[in-house]
Amino acid sequence: MLRSRLALALPILAGVLLWSAYAAAQVPVPPTPPSAPIPPSPPAAAQPVAPAATAPTGPQAAADPIGSVASLQGSASVTHNNAASALQLRKSIYKGDVLQTAVDGTLGVTFDDDTTFTLEPNSQIKVDNFVYQEGGADNAATFNVLRGTVAFVAAQVAHTGNMQIETPISTLGIRGTTGLIEVPADPAAAGAGGVSIKLYPDADGRVGRIEVFGRDGGRLGILDRGATGFAVRAGAPGAAARFIAVPLQISAQEAERDRSVVRRAFSTQLVGRQINVQRRNLQRPGQLPGRGQRPQLQRLPGQPGAPGARPALQRQQRGAPGRQRVPEEKRGNH
Repeated sequence: MLRSRLALALPILAGVLLWSAYAAAQVPVPPTPPSAPIPPSPPAAAQPVAPAATAPTGPQAAADPIGSVASLQGSASVTHNNAASALQLRKSIYKGDVLQTAVDGTLGVTFDDDTTFTLEPNSQIKVDNFVYQEGGADNAATFNVLRGTVAFVAAQVAHTGNMQIETPISTLGIRGTTGLIEVPADPAAAGAGGVSIKLYPDADGRVGRIEVFGRDGGRLGILDRGATGFAVRAGAPGAAARFIAVPLQISAQEAERDRSVVRRAFSTQLVGRQINVQRRNLQRPGQLPGRGQRPQLQRLPGQPGAPGARPALQRQQRGAPGRQRVPEEKRGNH
C-alpha cells in the first residue's frame, strides 16, 4: 500500500518541479538600469605663476655721489635733475649737478679723488662728467665754469687720467696743478676782456701744466710757470683764428689776491677729504656705525693713532687692577 502511494506521488512531484523551472525561464528579467554618469572632477585651482624676472628698462633710482660740500658761507644752490635746492655743508654732489653761489655766497666742493673747486660770489659751474676709481685706467672728469671766479686744485684724475675744464670760449687740459679761472658775464662780447686763466703752484710747491685750447679745438698755448696766465678772447671778425690767447701781466697785488683764494682751496681740500671718507664709510655695506657711534676719521700723519705714530702711554690709577697696594705698616726701607 505504501509502495503504491510513493509510486504515485513521485511522478506528480517531478512534474511540479519541471513546471516551476519552465515558468521561471519564461518570466523576463528586467533590464539593469544604466548607471548614472559620474560627474567629472572639478579642475584643480590654477596656481598663480610668478612673472619672469626682467631687467629694468627705466632709469636707475639714483647714481652714486661723487663729492661733497666741504665749505659754505652765505647762500649757494644746486640744480639736480632739473630741480633746484639750497646747498648745505656735507651735502653730496652728483654728476650733472649745476652749482651756483649767490652774491653773498662762497662754496667749496671736494670730489672723491680730492679734486677741489671753490666758487667766489655769483659763480656757477657744472659737473659734466666724473669717473674715478683708485688705480683705474679710465679716470676722467669734465667741469664747466659757466660764470664767475673759480679756483681749483686738481688731484688724482688729473694725474692718472684725463681732466678738462671748459669755459664758454675755451677748453683747458689740466695736468695736475692749481689754477684760477675768471669768466665774465659775456666773455665773447666785442671788447670784453675774455676768460682769464691763471696757473699757481700746488700746496707742496710743485707747478703743473695747463694746456689751453679754443672751443673750436685750436691750440692756443701752454701754462707751465707759476703766477702766469692767459686771457682767452674771441678773434677779430674775419681773422683766421676764432680765438686767441693773450699773455696776462699779473701784478704783485693781483697775485697776492689770487693766492689768498687758492689757499682757501687748499684748506677746503683737507676738510673735504675727511668728509668724503666719512661718507664712503657710511656707504659700505656691513660697516655702518652703531647708534651714537661716530665714523672713524682718517688721521693725518703725526696725529695719535695715525700710521707710524707712537701710542700714548696711559697713566696708571692708584688702586688700579693688577697693582696691589702695600699697607703702610708692611712697607720697609730697602
